[in-house]
Amino acid sequence: MRDALVVLIVFGSVPLILARPFIGVLMWFWLSLMNPHRWTWGYAQQLRVALVIALATLGAWLFSRESKTPPNVPITYVLAAFALWTSIAALCAIHPEIAVPKWEEIIKIIGMTFVTTCIVRSSERIHQLVWAIVISIGVYGIKGGVFAILTGGHYRIYGPEETFIEDNNSLALALIMILPLMQYLRVYTASRWIRLGLVTSMGLTIVSILISYSRGALVGLTLTLAYFWLKSRHRVTVMLVTGGVLLAALPLLPSAWFDRMNTIERYDEDASALGRFDAWLFAYRLALDHPFVGGGQLIGMDGNLFMKYVPTATVNRAAHSIYFEVLGETGFVGLGLFLLLLATAGWTARNVLASTRDHPQLAWARSLAAMIQVSLVGYAVTGAFLSLGFFDLFYALIAVLAVTQAVVRQELAARVGKKRNQLTLTSTELTRPSPA
Repeated sequence: MRDALVVLIVFGSVPLILARPFIGVLMWFWLSLMNPHRWTWGYAQQLRVALVIALATLGAWLFSRESKTPPNVPITYVLAAFALWTSIAALCAIHPEIAVPKWEEIIKIIGMTFVTTCIVRSSERIHQLVWAIVISIGVYGIKGGVFAILTGGHYRIYGPEETFIEDNNSLALALIMILPLMQYLRVYTASRWIRLGLVTSMGLTIVSILISYSRGALVGLTLTLAYFWLKSRHRVTVMLVTGGVLLAALPLLPSAWFDRMNTIERYDEDASALGRFDAWLFAYRLALDHPFVGGGQLIGMDGNLFMKYVPTATVNRAAHSIYFEVLGETGFVGLGLFLLLLATAGWTARNVLASTRDHPQLAWARSLAAMIQVSLVGYAVTGAFLSLGFFDLFYALIAVLAVTQAVVRQELAARVGKKRNQLTLTSTELTRPSPA
């Protein structure tokens, strides 16, 4: 039944996508972030449903009147440079048979990011895209929070298999990143019931993050909530919701949770933490030998190579860090471009904040930029312990930032042009000779 439903939705949406490519963008993010086909038990699991939607969207976009060029903003160029260097690194990989399949996934993600920036060119579409992102990830926060309450928090939560959020730590990162977006939607939603639902969802999502048993997520959540409070225009609401949830949840968490979190202070005795250090050392030493393009997309895949660079390690591991993952796979140049992309994202959000300060009609953009800043902090902090340098949710936020900056510039330019025309008309009326 589930298989048939997913197939019906996917293929049933194709005619709509051909008529309106923007629907394809929403479907793409729903499939790539939520992965509903992984909820099935039969043939739908193996169907490349995202590819179907991507091809339909690309075809509809190419033959539509939608813009064919990404917005002329700095973050677009940095993303293009990073994509180019990632491609070069894959071509020069030590193990092309490992690197090329991962590179194909990366280019697919970044390619659809560029298509998104071409199609989403209005505040209405931006708002709808944010809804698609929040619903796609938020369902796991709601589901996990309810599960944790019913089971007393004795079990970890996981995402769907064979996805970016399969691991409990990765799912926790995704939930941290969408918390601020939930707040943005809460502020700019008219329905009282939907606002109440979003507040409830935020509370359940925080519970889900805690019950992931992820130590990195606990650190990331703490810093993200602190920055969240600073950036929010509704600090009292944020404090009441987050503080209330934490005060209610912490006393109910089992002793196993506290035992797990206490190991943060004893990281030098923890095998998992020591394994991360081995992985980081491997990525660094690999990049020293291949400083420009790294070793290609292979971090942790070649056990012999891992032991060559870290002979004291007991087992080969994945990078366990967005920074060391990018460093080992694309070299110091790739890491520099990745850090530049993060910095440019932060600068873009700050630019939107500064540009909209004296324009009440653009308050939505100001609020969205502030909340994405919080999401980026969550990604930068929590991602330091996870191999998610090419996480599709991060690039979705890049797309939202790019189009938000473009829309803000367009609306401000239109207002300046309107004022200039009004001044011209006024000047013409004043200089017009009086009738005899």
